[in-house]
Amino acid sequence: MDALILARMQFAANITFHILFPTITIALGWLLLFFRVRWLRTNDTAWLAAYRLFTKVFALSFALGVVSGVTMSFQFGTNWPGYMERAGNVAGPLLAYEVLTAFFLEAGFLGIMLFGHGRVSERVHLMATFFVAFGTTVSAFWILALNSWMQTPAGYELIDGVFHVTSWAEVIFNPSFPYRLTHMLIASALTCSFLIAGLSAWQLLQDTARRSAAKMLKVGLTVAAVLIPVQIFVGDLHGLNTLHHQPQKIAAMEGVWQTQKGAPLMLFAWPDAERRENRFGISIPNLASYILTHDFDGEIKGLNEFPDAHPPVAPVFWAFRVMVGMGMLMLAVSWIGWGLAKRARWAPDKLPRPLLWVLAGMTFSGWVATVAGWYVTEIGRQPFIVYGLVRTADVVSDVPATMVASSLAMYVLVYLALIVAYIGVLKYMAEKPEEVTQPDALDQAEGRAAEVLIEGGAKS
Repeated sequence: MDALILARMQFAANITFHILFPTITIALGWLLLFFRVRWLRTNDTAWLAAYRLFTKVFALSFALGVVSGVTMSFQFGTNWPGYMERAGNVAGPLLAYEVLTAFFLEAGFLGIMLFGHGRVSERVHLMATFFVAFGTTVSAFWILALNSWMQTPAGYELIDGVFHVTSWAEVIFNPSFPYRLTHMLIASALTCSFLIAGLSAWQLLQDTARRSAAKMLKVGLTVAAVLIPVQIFVGDLHGLNTLHHQPQKIAAMEGVWQTQKGAPLMLFAWPDAERRENRFGISIPNLASYILTHDFDGEIKGLNEFPDAHPPVAPVFWAFRVMVGMGMLMLAVSWIGWGLAKRARWAPDKLPRPLLWVLAGMTFSGWVATVAGWYVTEIGRQPFIVYGLVRTADVVSDVPATMVASSLAMYVLVYLALIVAYIGVLKYMAEKPEEVTQPDALDQAEGRAAEVLIEGGAKS
């Protein structure tokens, strides 16, 4: 493999590892705020135990996200110097805005959220939790603005091959940005909801933290059951936007080689790039056209319309099916699980154990769907790094392939070890919640402070 393929693989390894953790922290910050408010309003220690446990999960996820994000940013200089030379006037400020408005906000209040409980007032601690949650969302805003601009560039002019901004509003709010941001925020909420439901189910199976685990299970299943239909709707809007701006990506997702009306929906196929056809196909007639154009006879442009400017078909085709398939599985599990749990009145002793095992097994299902969707987005943009304007091959560094391969191998080994360790720590925290959630004397004082705050609020 040449340096280009290896550099792309290295960036894919880094982004795959990195995106796992922001996908959790973006939504988990807001759920922590919800747990915190519920504890203040009810003074139920089960909410406090849940808050304490998932604060630890947030801190661990945040730390790994920061470390992998720094590593990923290094690659712009080591593997892709041409990208910053051409698009640095756009990418540099957006990344700087993310640091100045989001990362500093998160880092500044994270310490108070983690270590200030009992040492600052309830109002200050609640405010710190809010600003951490708000910071994660602002961070997603800027990163998605840059990525969306690379997919649908706007608000620029090219001077000697270098991008110069003519309108920051058009750069930030480019044509695909609203859809990508909404899609990602909901994906984070779904990932987080299944993480919470899965860890709670595991606690119930292990007979630990039963009261708080039952409450967390209800929160996780409810959030998932409500948001998955919304995500399907947003995904449809996103698909229509992509069809308009990136028809090659849609053609690769659906395995459409020849431009046609009434294109079938390929449930299964083996895309053959050499023959430029699908082998062993199982399809539903006209359904792809209806989904993408809302017309059974709608026209879909085929890959043959873009002979030298379409992405590799098989990875995009299969990643899209993994994403959709996992989404449908999450929909079924959340709806059926919610119904079964409600029938059991959310009582820990009455929840069906097969349901708990299924939820425990799907703890990281959101990761699978998110990574698959990210592959569709990023591989589907190829062969361009800035869609339609700058090819990826034109901005890669001249670092020898052997050096890229060696660093790639080391990255993969370290990331695999970190993932195993991360999952192991989550499992330990779920099985030993008393070691991270048990109240001490300070917590008893906090409880009394909460009562005063609640009484004051009631009088007001």
